[in-house]
Amino acid sequence: MRRNTSISLLAVGHACVDIYQGAVAALIPFFVAERDYTYAVASGIVLAASLLSSVAQPVFGALTDRWAMPWLLPVSTLLGGVGIALSGLSGSYGLTLIFVAVSGIGVAAYHPESARVARLAGEGGHSAMAWFSLGGNIGFALAPLMVSAVIGHGSLRWTPVLVLPALVGAALCVPVLRMLARPEAGTSRTEAPRGTDDVASFVKLSLAVVFRSIVFIGLSTFISLHAQQRMQGSATAGTIALFLLFLGGAVGSVLGGALANRYDRVRVSRWAYLLSVAAVTGVIHAPGPAMFPFVALTSVGLYVPFSLQITLGQDYLPSRVGTAGGVTLGLTVSVGGLVSPLLGHLADSVSLETALTPLIAMPALSWLLFRALPEPTAPEPRAAVPAPASARQDA
Repeated sequence: MRRNTSISLLAVGHACVDIYQGAVAALIPFFVAERDYTYAVASGIVLAASLLSSVAQPVFGALTDRWAMPWLLPVSTLLGGVGIALSGLSGSYGLTLIFVAVSGIGVAAYHPESARVARLAGEGGHSAMAWFSLGGNIGFALAPLMVSAVIGHGSLRWTPVLVLPALVGAALCVPVLRMLARPEAGTSRTEAPRGTDDVASFVKLSLAVVFRSIVFIGLSTFISLHAQQRMQGSATAGTIALFLLFLGGAVGSVLGGALANRYDRVRVSRWAYLLSVAAVTGVIHAPGPAMFPFVALTSVGLYVPFSLQITLGQDYLPSRVGTAGGVTLGLTVSVGGLVSPLLGHLADSVSLETALTPLIAMPALSWLLFRALPEPTAPEPRAAVPAPASARQDA
């Protein structure tokens, strides 16, 4: 019961944080409409959220490998929310970039430590990590709906309302950290044995996740505008497309955890990336409303490997699970934002459809890398051992 409660609360907290990753993409059409930004200028906002996050993520991962820093969870959640809340208050492009970058740092600080805590709470199980990842996917999915509800009938001046999920997420972290800090009565916790690091496999895995990041962030940045072009300028079509792209991740994460319990993680991930090649092709080139089923299929295909890649990374680097979580859950997710300005420049020069076409190759490259990966054997966690008799008497 305690384990399930901890994972549930962590999943909801993860949703509250990843709302702010999804909110950046969801705000792009409003920045374009309200401030007349070009594709390239608008994609610079995604770059701002990603750039500092990409730099900060491995730093926080290395720090959490050395010291447990559970206080980062509520603090980083608040930082992520405050940055987005302030992003629409100034007409200055420079200040907008700064505020979005602050939010990106908050998200960067959250993920390595949260992955470590989730692994501890879930005792290394694939399903537990899948449910934790599901929370983040739901946060992504809710972001366009929340942004549309808050900003769609007003203006960017309403962004301070978007801080509310951060307040909820920070509050939910507190009981989880208290539960994990309190050992079960009559038992004492011991560290799980650590295996040998497989750095070569971890590097290949990281590259695969980078390619996944490029296609997912590229689509999330421009799919609203792409759908609007397909549907004669319908803003609702853009919101629906982004919602489907994020919502399908909820299905994909749970499905990935279930499949990994029956088949190995590497095989399941290979299947998912192969499916994603066809799905992304449909998103970019299918006419009119026919694109929507492909959006949902793309989301499922890209998210089936998502939680599996986190546990794979931690098993490839068992002595540095914080770094592994920071890379697979955070750093390589934000790297895709570094490519968005290039797609924006290309879209300004030719067309948005042409600019998005190279994204079809990204899941194919991930599939090729997964063909070279072994399925690691995770170290079995030691069972809790009885506490010393003196400790039981003192209790």
